[in-house]
Amino acid sequence: MKFFVLVLFSAIVWTSSAQETISGKVVDTSGSPIIGANVYLEGTYDGASTDEAGNFNFQTTETGTQTLVISMMAYEPHYEIGEVSYLKNLNIKLIEAVNQLSGVTLSAGTFEAGDNSKVSVLKPLDIVTTAGAAGDFVAALQTLPGTTTVNEDGRLFVRGGSAEETQVFIDGLRVFQPFNATTNNVPTRGRFSPFLFKGITFSTGGYSAEYGQALSSVLLLNTTDIPDEEKTDIQVMSVGGGVGHTQIWGNTSLSVNTSYINLSPYEALIPSTQGMEWNDPYESISGEGVFRIKGDRSIFKFYTGFNRATLDIAQEDINFEDLVRFQLKNRNLYFNTSYKHFFENNWSIFAGGSMASDMNEIAVMEDVINAEEINSHIKIAAKKGFSNRFELNTGVELFSTKYDETYQDSDGFTFDGGYDDVLVAGFLEGDIFFSQNFALKLGARAEHSNVLDQFSISPRLSLAYKSSEKGQFSLAYGDFYQKPLAESIKFDQSLDLEKTSHYILNYQYLDNGMTFRAEAYYKDYDDLVKFDTPFPEFNSNYSNLGKGYAAGIDVFWRDNMSIDNLDYWASYSYLNTERDYRDFAEAATPNFAPEHNFSLVTKYWVNELRSQVGLSYSFGSGRPYDNPNTQEFMAEKTKTYNNLSLNWAYLIDQQKILYFSVSNVLSFNNVSNYQYANVPDSTGFYNRRAITPPADSFFFVGFFWTISTNSKSNQLDNL
Repeated sequence: MKFFVLVLFSAIVWTSSAQETISGKVVDTSGSPIIGANVYLEGTYDGASTDEAGNFNFQTTETGTQTLVISMMAYEPHYEIGEVSYLKNLNIKLIEAVNQLSGVTLSAGTFEAGDNSKVSVLKPLDIVTTAGAAGDFVAALQTLPGTTTVNEDGRLFVRGGSAEETQVFIDGLRVFQPFNATTNNVPTRGRFSPFLFKGITFSTGGYSAEYGQALSSVLLLNTTDIPDEEKTDIQVMSVGGGVGHTQIWGNTSLSVNTSYINLSPYEALIPSTQGMEWNDPYESISGEGVFRIKGDRSIFKFYTGFNRATLDIAQEDINFEDLVRFQLKNRNLYFNTSYKHFFENNWSIFAGGSMASDMNEIAVMEDVINAEEINSHIKIAAKKGFSNRFELNTGVELFSTKYDETYQDSDGFTFDGGYDDVLVAGFLEGDIFFSQNFALKLGARAEHSNVLDQFSISPRLSLAYKSSEKGQFSLAYGDFYQKPLAESIKFDQSLDLEKTSHYILNYQYLDNGMTFRAEAYYKDYDDLVKFDTPFPEFNSNYSNLGKGYAAGIDVFWRDNMSIDNLDYWASYSYLNTERDYRDFAEAATPNFAPEHNFSLVTKYWVNELRSQVGLSYSFGSGRPYDNPNTQEFMAEKTKTYNNLSLNWAYLIDQQKILYFSVSNVLSFNNVSNYQYANVPDSTGFYNRRAITPPADSFFFVGFFWTISTNSKSNQLDNL
C-alpha cells in the first residue's frame, strides 16, 4: 500500500512539473483591456477567457512549438507562434475588424437603389411608384439631387452635363442606345423595364475606375439573379398592353416581357395640339428576356431586348409657314451575356459581352437620313479579397463602334459619313479599409481610341471617414474622358477626347428610416468640341478649344418612419455652370442647366380605400436662352418650371389593380426654350415662338392582373 501511494504521489508531482502556464494581457489599439476574449492553443482544449483587466492564464501539458490564438468578436484574430515555455506575460494588442454592415462605406457621388445595400436611398420599387414617372426608371431618378428635369427631352442631365455625358450599363456591360428614339420636343423613355432589375446604382460623379467614357455620370443596372416565384403579369393600358411571364426550373429561370404601345387612341381622345400635329402617332413593339443559370459558386445570365418604333409628326417652325414634317423608323436589338464565378480563395472572375444594332430611317420634309450603328463591348475582370481590409479589382475591356450615315436632300445632294473605332481600356482599383471608420479607394483607368489615335490615363480617388455611428464624410476626385459625339467625329476624326475633372465632398447621415445627404462638387471641363456652324456639318471647322465648369450643392432628405403609412423624400440642387462649346459665341450657361431644382415625392397608403396614393412636385428655375434682339449671349431666362403629378392605385382584389395617373395636374404652362427666326423682319426684329410640351398634361389608366402559384403577389409594387 505504501508503495502504491508513493507511485501515485510521484506521478502527480511529475505531471504538475510537466505543465506550463501561458499568460498575458489583451488590449485594444488604445490600450484599454478587452474582456472575454478567447485565448487557446490551436488544436487543443487548453485555453481561457480574459478577465475584467484583460488578463488570462491557463496551464497546458503541450510541448514544443505551438500556435496561440486570441479571438474576439469585432476584432481581427491574433496569432502567437512559439515554444510553449516562452508564451508567458504576453502583451497582445487586437485590431478592430472592418465590419461590412456597420463600417464606413465609399459612397461619394453615388445613389443606390437596392434592398441589400446599406447606402441605398431608394428601393427598386421607388423607381416605379413615383408619381409622374409612369414606370420609367429615368423619370424616377430625376427626383434625385444633381439631376435636372429637361421635360422636352426625357434623358438624364447631371450636374451641368449634357444627356450624352451619362452612360448606362447592364450587369457591368455597356448599353449603347438606352433610350427610345424620338424627335425634338417629344420626351423619350428608357428602353428597359425596371421589373427585371434587382438594384440600380446611380453615380452623379467621381465614379469607379471600372467605368469610363462618361464625362458626368454612370447608371448601373443589375438584373435579378433568381426570381422569387413563377408568375404571369398582364397589363391593359390606355396607351397599349403587355404580357410578362417568369418560369423557374430549379436553378434555371427565364423571364420574358413584351409590350405594344400605340398613342393613336389616346391622341384621338385627348389630342396634343401645342405646336404639333400627329400624322401617325408613336407606335412601338418591344420585348425583353433574361435567362439565368445559378450554380453553387457561379451564375450565368443572358439578356436581350428589342424595340421597333415609328412616328410621323408635323411641328411648328418659326422659319416655315407650314408645319415641318418629321418621320422616323427605328429598330434596336441588344444582347448581353455574362458569367461570374466565385472561387474558394476569395477570387472572383467576370467575363461578358454586349452587342447592339441600331438603325434609323429619318425624313425631315424632303431630306432623308439613314443611319446605322453597330456597337459591341467585351469585358474580363477579376476581383480578389485579400482580407476584410483590402480588395483588388482589375480588368480589361474592348469597345468597338461602326457608324454609317447617308444624307440626301431634296436637290439630290448626297453625303456619306461615318467612322469605325476600337477603344481598348484597362483598370486597376483597390479598396483599403484602414479601420472601421476610415477607408480609401484608389485606382486608375487607361484607354486608347483607335480612330482618334489618342491615349489617356484617368486617376480615381475616394476617401471616406465615419464621424459617428450614423454619419460619415466622403471625398472623391477623378479624371474622366469621353470620345466626341458621332455628330462631330463622323466629319472630323482629328479631334481629341473631351475631359472633365471631378472634386466632390459628401456628408451622409443614416438613421432608422431616415436619410440625409449633402454634397458639394466642382467639375472642370476641358477639350470640349466646338464648331463654327449652328449644327455640326461636313464643311464645319472643328476644334477641341471648348472648356467650362460646373459647381453646386445637392441636398437629399428621406423619411419613411415619422408618419404612419407615409413615405416621402425631398431633393434640392443648386447649380452654377458655364461652358464654351459647340457653336457658343462665348462661355455661357446652357439651356439645359437651370440654377435651382427642387422635387418632393410622397407615397401614402390608405388602408380603408385599399389604395396607394402618390404625389410628386418638381420645380426648376428659369432656363437660359439666347435672344438675338439683344447684344448679350444666352442672357435671358424662361419662366420657372412647375409640375404636380398624381397617381392612384386601387386594389380590386389581391391580384387585380386599377391604376390612374395624371402629370402636371394643375396644367402649368411650362416653356423650355424659344426658337427665333433665322432672319429679322422688316423692322429688324427677330420673331420667336415658345417651345412648350406637346400637351400640358398626360393621363394614364391601366388594369394590371397577376396570375401566380401563391395567389398573393400583384403588380401594386410595380405601379
